Amino acid sequence: MTSEIVIVQHPVSACVPQNYTVTLSVRAVGTGPLKYQWFWSEEEEVPGGTDADLAFRAESTQLYVCRVNDQHYNCVFSHWVKVKVKDSRPLARLPRTWREEPHIAVHPSSQTVQRGERVTLECSAFGIPTPQYQWYRNGNLLHGETSETLQIKNVYGDQEGWYLCAVSNVLEEKWTEPAEVRIAKRLTDRAATDKVALLIGNLNYSHHPTLMAPMMDVHELANLLRQLGFRVVSLLDLTKAEMQAAIDTFLQLLDSGVYALFYYAGHGYECAGRNYLVAIDAPKPYRPENCVSVQGVMRRMQERDTALNVILLDTCRKWYNQHCTPSEIRSLAPLGNTVYGYATCEDAVAFEVQDGERSSGVFTKYLNKHILRAEKVTHVLEQVSEDLGRDPLVTGKQVVEIRHTLKDPRALSDPVQTAGHTRELRLRDVCWRRANELPERQTLAFPCGAQVELCFSALFSNVIIIFATVKATGHGIMDCSLSLRSNPVMEDVFSNVGRLDRMDSLLLSDTKSPDCSLRLCGLQKLQKSLIIEVHLHYTQADSKARLMESRQEDFGRPLVARYELHRRRQDEERERGERREGVPFLSINHIASYRQPPRKPKGRPCKQCGPSTRKAENAWGCAAAPKQPSPRSNEPEENDENEILECTT
Repeated sequence: MTSEIVIVQHPVSACVPQNYTVTLSVRAVGTGPLKYQWFWSEEEEVPGGTDADLAFRAESTQLYVCRVNDQHYNCVFSHWVKVKVKDSRPLARLPRTWREEPHIAVHPSSQTVQRGERVTLECSAFGIPTPQYQWYRNGNLLHGETSETLQIKNVYGDQEGWYLCAVSNVLEEKWTEPAEVRIAKRLTDRAATDKVALLIGNLNYSHHPTLMAPMMDVHELANLLRQLGFRVVSLLDLTKAEMQAAIDTFLQLLDSGVYALFYYAGHGYECAGRNYLVAIDAPKPYRPENCVSVQGVMRRMQERDTALNVILLDTCRKWYNQHCTPSEIRSLAPLGNTVYGYATCEDAVAFEVQDGERSSGVFTKYLNKHILRAEKVTHVLEQVSEDLGRDPLVTGKQVVEIRHTLKDPRALSDPVQTAGHTRELRLRDVCWRRANELPERQTLAFPCGAQVELCFSALFSNVIIIFATVKATGHGIMDCSLSLRSNPVMEDVFSNVGRLDRMDSLLLSDTKSPDCSLRLCGLQKLQKSLIIEVHLHYTQADSKARLMESRQEDFGRPLVARYELHRRRQDEERERGERREGVPFLSINHIASYRQPPRKPKGRPCKQCGPSTRKAENAWGCAAAPKQPSPRSNEPEENDENEILECTT
C-alpha cells in the first residue's frame, strides 16, 4: 500500500519587470524521497528545473506547473501559475527595498472627452503574488471592474467624476492616484448648478368660484418636473400671506447658476401690464394689495443670479380696473435668462375643461404633454401653443403667449453639474428636504395584542395621506376595524371638488388596500405637532362584546409644516416691512400683439363663449368706474367648463 503525495504549498503567480529574478516554490509531503520537475507548457520541461524551488530570470510571460512524484511512481501536479513579464522600462521605478508588495508602475490619467466617446483607464502594478485590482468612481465601488484596464464605452454625465484603483495582494493594499474623467463642454452644452420648482394651485376660494383643474394639474406637473431633476415643492390653497411666505422660502433655494421654475394655476388678472395671482382669501372685489405680483416674483428670482427663470401661468389675464394704482417693479439689467409662458394672451381668459373623470387646464394639459422634451424651453412652449391652437374647445377663445429674453439655448432637461459647488448643493438639499420628508412607517401595538401599521404618502407638499392597516390580531379578538383622527382637526378640503379616486389610486398601489386612510390638507397652517389618534374597534370572541382601544402618536410637523410659513411671513414683515415692487421687467413678446391701451368692452360676453371659472372675476370695466355702480358693475359673467362644451357642440 502506498501513501498519497500531498502538496502543502503551491507556487504563486507573479507580475515582474523583464529580467527580474523570480523564485517559484512548491512544498509536498509523501513516503520516501520526492522528485520534482517543472514545466512551462503542458509537455516542455524547464531545463534544470528539478528542485522544489525554481529560480530564473523572467524574460517573457509564461505559465508554470510542477510535477511531484515518489519512488512508487505516484505523482501529483501543483497549480498552474502565470509569471507575467512587463516591459523592462518601468524597472528603474522599483524601489531598492522592494519586498514584492504591490508597486504601481502606471497610474490612470485624467481625460477630457466628447459626450458618448470611449474612455480607457489603465493601471499597472508589480507584485508577488500578482496584485488584484478593484476600480472605484467617486469613492463608490464599481462591481465587476477588477482588471488592469477600465473601459467606459459611452461617457455620459453620470459617468463623469474621479476614478482610482485599489491594488492589493496578501502583503499590502495600495491606491492609485485619482484620475478625472470629464466631458468637454461644447457651445451648445448647458448645465445647471441645481434645478428648483415651486408649484402653487389655488382652487377653494373663500369669496370666489371654486376651481377644479389645479389639483391634478399641479400633481402631474410636479411628477414630470421631478423626472427632469427638479427639486419640487407643490402647494395647494394658499392665502396671500402663505403665498408670499412660500415664495420667500423658494427664493432661498435659488443661487448662482440655478434653474428656477414658478408655476401657478388659479384665479388671476392683469392690471396696467402687471399680472396678479389671486389668493384664496382675497376679498370681493379684490385689489392688487390682496394678490401676488408676478413681475415682483420674477424680479426677486433674478436677484438670486439664477441661470434660468421660468414662470408658467395657467390663469386669466382679463384687464381689470386699469385706473387703480399698480405695483411698481424696478427692472434689473437685461440678463437674458427669463421665460414667461402665459396660458392666454392679454385681456383674455384661460379655460379648464372636463376630460373624462378629471378637470384640466387646457394650457397645462398640453404643457404636461411636451415638458419632458430635451429642447430649448421656448421651443417646448411653442409646441404647447401649437397644440392648444388646434384644440376645437378653445379655438378663437384662448391662445398661448410666450415672452422671453433667453440668450442661450437652455432646456429644462439640461443636466445638473455638481462639481465646484458641493457645499452649496448640500445646504440646498437639506433645506429642500425639510418640505418633502415624510414621517417614517410605524407599527403600533395595542393592549389586546393587535398591531396596526401606519404609513404615509404626500399628494402635495402640504397634503398628506395616512394609511392604517391591521397587521396582526391578538388572541381572542375578531372583526377588527380602524378609524383615524387628527389633532388638531384638519379639513379635507378636496372633498369640495369631487372624488379623488384617481389620485388616491396612484398611492394605494404601494399600500395594498389599507383598512383606513385619512387625508390632511393645509399643513402650512399647522402651528403645533400633529397628533394622530388611531381607534381600533374589535369584537371579543368569548363575550361577543364590541370594544375599542385607542393610541395616539406625535408626528411633529410633517412636510411643509416644518417651514412654519405662517410665522416666517409675519416675522419678515415685522423686521423689514413689505417689499416695494417696481416697473415691469422688459421682455421680448413672441406674439405679434401690440399692447393696446385699456378699452371698455362692448358688452358682456355671450354665455356660450364666456370665460370659465378660472379667470379674474373682479371687473370688466376698464374705464373709470361709474359714480353709482350697480351691484354687478365690476363683476363679469362667469361660465364653467360645461358651458364651453355646450359652445363647441
